[in-house]
Amino acid sequence: MAGPRDKAQRIQDNIRKPREEEDTSSDTGAGGASQPKPKPPRGIPSAALRLSMSDMKNKIGNLALTNTYYVQITLPPQLKSHFKNSYNKTDPEMAKIESFVNQRLGYLCSEATLPVSSYATAEVKDNFMGVPQEFAHTRLYTDIDLTFYVDSNYSVMRFFEGWMDYISGGNGSERKNKQGKIIDPQEPSIYDPGPIYKRFVYPDFYKAQTMSITKFERDFKRELKYTFVNAFPKALTAVPVSYGSAEILKVSVTFNFDRYFVGRVAASAEKKSELEPEPEPKPAPKPKPQRSLTSTERRQGIDRRGTDIRGGNFRTP
Repeated sequence: MAGPRDKAQRIQDNIRKPREEEDTSSDTGAGGASQPKPKPPRGIPSAALRLSMSDMKNKIGNLALTNTYYVQITLPPQLKSHFKNSYNKTDPEMAKIESFVNQRLGYLCSEATLPVSSYATAEVKDNFMGVPQEFAHTRLYTDIDLTFYVDSNYSVMRFFEGWMDYISGGNGSERKNKQGKIIDPQEPSIYDPGPIYKRFVYPDFYKAQTMSITKFERDFKRELKYTFVNAFPKALTAVPVSYGSAEILKVSVTFNFDRYFVGRVAASAEKKSELEPEPEPKPAPKPKPQRSLTSTERRQGIDRRGTDIRGGNFRTP
């Protein structure tokens, strides 16, 4: 005869058995093989695991694209006069260098590189025993590469070649033939009776005052402008040409510069990006009607502002 203790044990076994069957049924996969329950990764908040696609898009926001930018170069006046004097007869478009640089060159830039910088450091080992430290002492700027499409008139090639020819200077612009006439700088050097030398121009004459790369988006609400100070073409890469399938000719130019700085976003663009309603402009105040002069004021020479024509106040004795 079972005692009360045996009855209590039998009741607990009956309660525990269906719970164990539920656990084993949820852990079994195909073929009855048991599979462990997946556990959420550590370090991730539980709220992040419940985000939907719309919530994730709101968290990330709109991402920037790579194909919306504009390049602009401001040439020094000495370099402008060099192009006007050297290409006045051979290339009329190069003679009008300002219109070419401002209206065409920026759109012909097919690839650009946003600048980066680093620091040169010095290592110190004496401050703390066994603990070396580094301290920054100089900011280093790396050169940037710009790639341009070459037009059918080869204006891009002639522009950068002329810029580099002006940097090296020399007697190329003052060569004369046997008759004493000045030879065009673009003519071959075999007509020059004497040797050719190179004398480099002063840096302020050939370095661009400012060169900028403006990165913007399609909605024109935000922009990031990199401005380079004292930039000039350091090297032109080789331009390969070959038979076969035709491709657009490109030339890559390596620019060196002293430093760069990043412009800020305009306040008006910041308001537009936040979709805030712009305040309505306040109406201009209506002008006050001017009173007509009395006969007494006309005789005394008083104008409509209450002052004497001679500059004094008519209210003062």
